[in-house]
Amino acid sequence: MKKGKNYKENLAKYDRNHLYDPSEALDLVKQMATAKFDETIEVHIKLGVDPRHADQQVRGTVSLPHGTGKTRRVLVFAKGEKIKEAEKAGADYVGGEELAEKIQGGWFDFEVAVATPDMMGVVGKLGKILGPRGLMPNPKAGTVTFDIERTVNELKAGRIEYRVDKTAIVHAPIGRASFDKEKLMENLLAFSDALIKAKPAAAKGQYMRSVTVCSTMSPGVKINPLALMAIKR
Repeated sequence: MKKGKNYKENLAKYDRNHLYDPSEALDLVKQMATAKFDETIEVHIKLGVDPRHADQQVRGTVSLPHGTGKTRRVLVFAKGEKIKEAEKAGADYVGGEELAEKIQGGWFDFEVAVATPDMMGVVGKLGKILGPRGLMPNPKAGTVTFDIERTVNELKAGRIEYRVDKTAIVHAPIGRASFDKEKLMENLLAFSDALIKAKPAAAKGQYMRSVTVCSTMSPGVKINPLALMAIKR
């Protein structure tokens, strides 16, 4: 893949093989985020797990203290009083069968879906459509619940879902280039703490194998995993 001029200039600003202190790495990434839009700052963490085994899956949610800088469009499948609760909490779309029909027709104007347990009979039929897109409500992700108000509020405020991929890497947004470094650091620590707490008992050896931060358009900067884990929360 051909690299642009700005990308190549950014590569010359640091040592790609050096393991930086988390604070230094975030400084570098912010300096390199010079696009005309407010770039997303991302973290990619390689874990010492084998995702092929069910007992080494890493999945969960975490509420970033400063959010991601982006307001997510939330859809809620509910009925009865839970419809009013979802609307009051600020859900963008609330309904039942009519929403399922729209989705079956190819409508996907939302970024996260929540459902009350009594609506899973309706939602379950959408598994083959929502599943591949990562939009299927799931109890493990906290998106199948009767606690609609709290869930919608958290999702709107910056709660994200994470899941280890086939290469044992977890990817997550931790803010925007416009965020102060301190806010990015606190989000990074919150995310890494969540991963540490989610460590499977079957995982052996060093858990965090590599940590890389980057912006939407910049190359990745490596962080020393031990330095990240050593920071006092």
